Amino acid sequence: MLYLFKKCLLSALFLAFIQLFFVQAGNADNTKTYIGSKNCAPCHEEQYNSFIKHSKKAHSWNSVAIMKPKLKEHELQKCYECHTTGYNKGGFKSIETTPELADVGCETCHGPGSEHAENQDPQSISRKPAVETCTACHNSERIQDFKFKPLIFSGAH
Repeated sequence: MLYLFKKCLLSALFLAFIQLFFVQAGNADNTKTYIGSKNCAPCHEEQYNSFIKHSKKAHSWNSVAIMKPKLKEHELQKCYECHTTGYNKGGFKSIETTPELADVGCETCHGPGSEHAENQDPQSISRKPAVETCTACHNSERIQDFKFKPLIFSGAH
């Protein structure tokens, strides 16, 4: 009986180890974190300055702040999806805890920038965002609601 117990215990531990290994391997990309657009500026000064000056996205929190008193929490969370950086993806949590991610920033299109900022490897960030990245927010439903034109690179750089 003790032998059977030990065998079951070892099997369970082995399975737990294998599961942990595959979960960690599957989450390798999740080690990238959001760092905020200001951290992109030292190496990408021209693009950053152009983005801040010309893109409405760079100031998208202003729209949220105006609407916030009129919205219920679940409605506000829908705003966060398109008016902040990385909401529900490890990025923006609240204006109090993650103010550096309160606007739509560089990482909204290019992905979390921690690894790229650390190693400066162009392969560690999405240099040319996929159209699907844009259409998550720039879609027919929102165009009708807010009457904006979905332009790729609309004032970004």
